[in-house]
Amino acid sequence: MALKPTIFKAELQLSDTDRHCYETCHLTLAQHPSETLQRMMVRLLVYGINYHQDLSFTRGLSSTDEPELWQVGPDGQVEHWIELGQVSPERLRKAVSRAPKISLYAYGREVDIWWDKQGKAIAELPKVSAWRFHDSDVTQLDKFVSRTMQLSLSISDGELFLSDNTNHLSLRVSALV
Repeated sequence: MALKPTIFKAELQLSDTDRHCYETCHLTLAQHPSETLQRMMVRLLVYGINYHQDLSFTRGLSSTDEPELWQVGPDGQVEHWIELGQVSPERLRKAVSRAPKISLYAYGREVDIWWDKQGKAIAELPKVSAWRFHDSDVTQLDKFVSRTMQLSLSISDGELFLSDNTNHLSLRVSALV
């Protein structure tokens, strides 16, 4: 019997002064059985960074033909394709044919090694922006996790500040491409 996802509820107070975007998002996150809590929290942060009313989580790890998040317009066309992790150039090449904007958010201890091997091929792809979360920040995301979360994400001058009732974290996201 297949394992079922663990469901988390999050209220995300988003204050993005860079884009003049101020929203309260009520989200349901399904943690895939093979997904770490840190990866799930990176998905939540990426949602906040790219917030748009048409942005949504996909089946993610359960699907090989969908990204982690995407923005689909009213006409059903994918407008923004968002991948997480250390994705292959081949996977991003498929995304280039499906969306006018592709974003990749890498994280993990081995991002530098992965980027040394794959970075040139990814940088050559059109329409792709690549970013990285610093591992020292990502490893601290576990302390924000609960089955029902009330989080505040502030974005100002490209810096992220995540907080809840007891924890505060400043995160760095650096451009790779």
